[in-house]
Amino acid sequence: MTGRVAIVTGGTGALGQSIVLRFLRDGASVAVPWVVVEEWATLESRAADARPRLHGLRADVTDEAAMAAFLSDVLGRLQRVDVLVNAVGGFAGGDLASTPLPEWRRMMDLNLTSAVIASRAVLAPMTAARRGRIVNISSRAVIPPLGGFIAYTVAKSAIIALTQALAQEVRGHGITVNAVMPSTMDTAANRRAMPDADRSGWVSTEAVADVIAYLASDGAGAVSGAYIPV
Repeated sequence: MTGRVAIVTGGTGALGQSIVLRFLRDGASVAVPWVVVEEWATLESRAADARPRLHGLRADVTDEAAMAAFLSDVLGRLQRVDVLVNAVGGFAGGDLASTPLPEWRRMMDLNLTSAVIASRAVLAPMTAARRGRIVNISSRAVIPPLGGFIAYTVAKSAIIALTQALAQEVRGHGITVNAVMPSTMDTAANRRAMPDADRSGWVSTEAVADVIAYLASDGAGAVSGAYIPV
C-alpha cells in the first residue's frame, strides 16, 4: 500500500487501531477522524515509528458536514483517498420491547449512518480516480440475526445490504465495496464485559485487520459485494 491514502473511521478504537497500524506497516498514509483526545494520543504513541504518515482531525463521523470538512482536509494534505474502512461502531443490548428509541437511533447512527456518510464523502474522489476500496464492518451475529441486542443486530445486518447495494452502484468505476463479519473479538472491553467467557474462539483484532488489509489491496480488485466471516 505504499503511496496509498486510507481513511479509517473508528481508528482510535481497539479494532481501528489494529487496522491503522497494519496499513501504516504496509506503507500507506492513514487519516483518522477522532473524538476522544486520549484515544487519539494512544494511537499516536503506538504509531510513533510511522508518525509522519498518520493524520488526525477531530470530527463527528455521524455529522455529514463534519465529515465533508474532514475529507476536504485529507484531500488538501494528501491529494487523494484510495481506501475507506468504516470501523466506527457501538454495541447495546436489549430486546425490541426494552430498547428506548434514543438508544435505537444511537445504534443506527454509530453502526450504519456513519458508514453511509463516510462512503458518500469518498465516492466523488474515488470515482474521479477510477479506483477505490471501501470496507465495512458487520458482525457474525447477524447471520442468522440474533435477538437480545436487536438494535445492534439490525444495524449490522443493514451494513451487509449497504455493502451489496453500493457494490452494484459503483461497478465499472474501479471501486470495490466489501464487508467483514468479525466474531467476538479479544479486546479489553470484551474481557471486562464477559470475564467468565470461554475466549478460545475469540478472534484477535490483528486477524480481522489482516482480512481488511487484503480487501484494501490491489490483489482484491476482483472481489466486491462480499461479506467475509472472520
